Amino acid sequence: MRDLEIRPAAGADIPAVKSVTDAAYRHYIARIGVVPQPMEADHAADVAAGRVFVTGEPVTGLVVLDAYADHLFLDSIAVHPDAHGRGVGRRLLRFVDAHARVLGLSEIRLYTNAMMWENQEIYPKYGYEAVERRVDGPYDRIHYRKLL
Repeated sequence: MRDLEIRPAAGADIPAVKSVTDAAYRHYIARIGVVPQPMEADHAADVAAGRVFVTGEPVTGLVVLDAYADHLFLDSIAVHPDAHGRGVGRRLLRFVDAHARVLGLSEIRLYTNAMMWENQEIYPKYGYEAVERRVDGPYDRIHYRKLL
């Protein structure tokens, strides 16, 4: 049952957070032509700030979240490729919804690279709507929101 738990990441999880993030995003480097931003994140700072939630023993998936006054921002979601097809991503997205509600927030926002077309199929299935496409430096991003 511990594999189904989603919990705040602890300092001991930092190597796993980096490893899962790198494994989940590495294959996009060639496609988008730059290192995906989650791979360059300061994982130790994110964990210390309470922004990272993990699942699995060992860690198979994670989300990085930022709470704002009017919305929850889903900064990153990563599932290790070895855990694909086991519902890890679905459980993490449901957790994000529940976490937003606990915080009293009625909107979740995220963005994905326009070249990560798999995500453009996944997010609408979970109630997200595309609201804007914008280039931010080297990243061509599609911004989404979900109203709860």
